[in-house]
Amino acid sequence: MAPTHSTKGTLGSVAPDFKLPCVDGDTYQLSDFKNSKAIVVVFMCNHCPYVIAVQDRINALAQEYSVRDVQFLGINSNDSVQYPDDNFEAMKVRAKEENYTFPYLWDESQEVAKAYGAVCTPEFFVYSVTNGVTALEYKGRLDDSWKDESKVTRQDLQMALEDILDGKKPDPDQKPAMGCSIKWKQ
Repeated sequence: MAPTHSTKGTLGSVAPDFKLPCVDGDTYQLSDFKNSKAIVVVFMCNHCPYVIAVQDRINALAQEYSVRDVQFLGINSNDSVQYPDDNFEAMKVRAKEENYTFPYLWDESQEVAKAYGAVCTPEFFVYSVTNGVTALEYKGRLDDSWKDESKVTRQDLQMALEDILDGKKPDPDQKPAMGCSIKWKQ
């Protein structure tokens, strides 16, 4: 199967708010994290080999940056009827097995993925937060070697986060995310 590549984001655009159930039993809105310095929204799922290959890296970054007021949010928007490995119960199991340190949210209606313009998993959207207002600063890939962490030479997402935390704009030449297509409902 050929990988799907993300489209270019409109830098500066405001993040669409949402209200989604989480595997921890709570419900979260984007606005719950308005006191963060940055918010990373990751469209991900359970079955995609691209996500599986990088889920430890995502979790490590979420843990590392949480002490610097960066909030990671994982969102699964896949059709769980056609892909039962991506249903809400399976998400709970995955989050527990992998010890996710960030909220893993279920977008059953797929409206959030559509609002964000997400097309693949994993796909990363990074927003700076100023006075509770979000602005898209980065949309793209995690790094330059999804399959083999030992071959990573460029950590795109981490570089964008460092720029934001240093009060700078990330490089606008952003490489697209690559992965499985979001599994849309028929």
